[in-house]
Amino acid sequence: MTSSPAKKWAVLLASVVLSVASVAPAFAQSGGGGGGPAGDDSDVSKPTAASKPAATTKAERKAARKQARAKKNAELKQLESNGYNPSRNDPNYPTDLQNAQKKAAAGAAASQ
Repeated sequence: MTSSPAKKWAVLLASVVLSVASVAPAFAQSGGGGGGPAGDDSDVSKPTAASKPAATTKAERKAARKQARAKKNAELKQLESNGYNPSRNDPNYPTDLQNAQKKAAAGAAASQ
């Protein structure tokens, strides 16, 4: 079974047309029209992706992680000072943690 050159060209042309047709709607929707009428200027004041500030730097992300870790460690120390022991295999785990949280909240409210 041999394939004629005309048939090969027809298949190639059909595949190109289909691939272009599948990409065209994506380009048509990226015009920023917002789905409204063509003369609608209601989205003019909205910031676009190009006007947003640049992504956070590696140093900023590292500082944020360090700050979050310090906050979690401070919360854990506060709970431990109010009777919670995370290393203990305790069958009363949820109630011990909740009691320590209540004591910590009461202590925080008293200090304010």
